[in-house]
Amino acid sequence: MPLICFASPKGGVGKTTLSANVTDLLRRNGRIPLALDLDPQNSLRLHFGMPVTDQAGFCANLQRRPEWRQHLRQAASGTLLLPHGAIELRQSLEHAVALEREPGLLAAPLRDILADPRVVVVADMPPGPSQALAILMPMASLVVTVLQSSAISAAMLNEIEAGRFLGSGTMAALFAGRLQFVLNGVDMNSRLSRGAAEAVARHLGPRLLGAISQDDAVAEALASQRLVHEVAPHSRAAEDMRQVARAIEALLPPLAQDAPTPPPAPPSLAAPWTAPQGGTR
Repeated sequence: MPLICFASPKGGVGKTTLSANVTDLLRRNGRIPLALDLDPQNSLRLHFGMPVTDQAGFCANLQRRPEWRQHLRQAASGTLLLPHGAIELRQSLEHAVALEREPGLLAAPLRDILADPRVVVVADMPPGPSQALAILMPMASLVVTVLQSSAISAAMLNEIEAGRFLGSGTMAALFAGRLQFVLNGVDMNSRLSRGAAEAVARHLGPRLLGAISQDDAVAEALASQRLVHEVAPHSRAAEDMRQVARAIEALLPPLAQDAPTPPPAPPSLAAPWTAPQGGTR
């Protein structure tokens, strides 16, 4: 029942790509992960091959108090997914207000999911401060903060490390001590990118779970709606992501050796789909 939140101070840093790949790598390591998309961009589903035209989801319907099991999906690999669902800007703003007024809209179903000790929930959070992140923080075992390998990340490191992007208040201050970090898009052929990565690594020390190389394999995986370790398992980015997954695995409670492994989800709870082998849907 661990909860891992993938967060970022801003968008466009590869948070969703990393959370999708780590979720599936945890499955390959014997876990039963559930990928929960709380980012209104509704793009986590695409990494698992879910059709672009299928825009149904759980989080977009929270104000209607949906039964989360009815929105649970299963990729061909076996990874479970609760997609966010399509939502317009006005609806997104109303959604945030509703969560602020009634946190239980999200907290209650999440507690229900976490009640299963076999499941690891990996939540893809909206970038920056959000009401969803404020609700999940008290329940989270780990917040993985994804940073871009750039000069701005190095310059703002003290602010980022303090967890101020989590929002203001006592809970944010308390939770900042549980932050872990991943550096994404490291280009060793760029002096600026390499210098920024080295500065971040020196400052964060063991709190840096790993660094992901800039790699064309990531773009190829996105284009085919598949995971990096499926498209290019021997690529540098795939190996870097495996290292991050191993580092996260080491922070989780050990798997019960004597517990039988059940099917990821019964057919009544998860409608499966098959990831595309090439191109987009």
